[in-house]
Amino acid sequence: MYLAVVIDLYSRQVVGWGMSSRLSPELVTNALCQAMARRDTTPGLLHHSDRDVLYSSDSYQWLLSESEMVCSMSRKGNCYDNACVESFFGSLKNEYVAFERFRSRDEAQLKIFAWIEVFYNRIRRHSTLGYLSPVDFEKMNT
Repeated sequence: MYLAVVIDLYSRQVVGWGMSSRLSPELVTNALCQAMARRDTTPGLLHHSDRDVLYSSDSYQWLLSESEMVCSMSRKGNCYDNACVESFFGSLKNEYVAFERFRSRDEAQLKIFAWIEVFYNRIRRHSTLGYLSPVDFEKMNT
């Protein structure tokens, strides 16, 4: 299974995600569309990603352009430019996936959905947010 996420850098909340059994532009486009449905996409919104071929695809770039988002991409070969997303995937792997055995792709998708939407966004505390969850941080700062 492949997972793509869109994270709000301000609150560290996963605002869009997609899962698929194969890598395709639709995987990342689905994550972006979900994020756009959940968040204000005022023209000029900065969208940052790495230089992966999926984020560089015509369909993904077209969606960013149509939504009047400003595309920002990491420097070539520099994972630190996208540290927030790298940290998220490290947390997912080390805190959850390493201890789970999924019987099917459907089960994996359901359980990872719950980990993201229930645990990560609403319960998991982040040091960069003053040890609040992303949802609690947003509530306190809006």
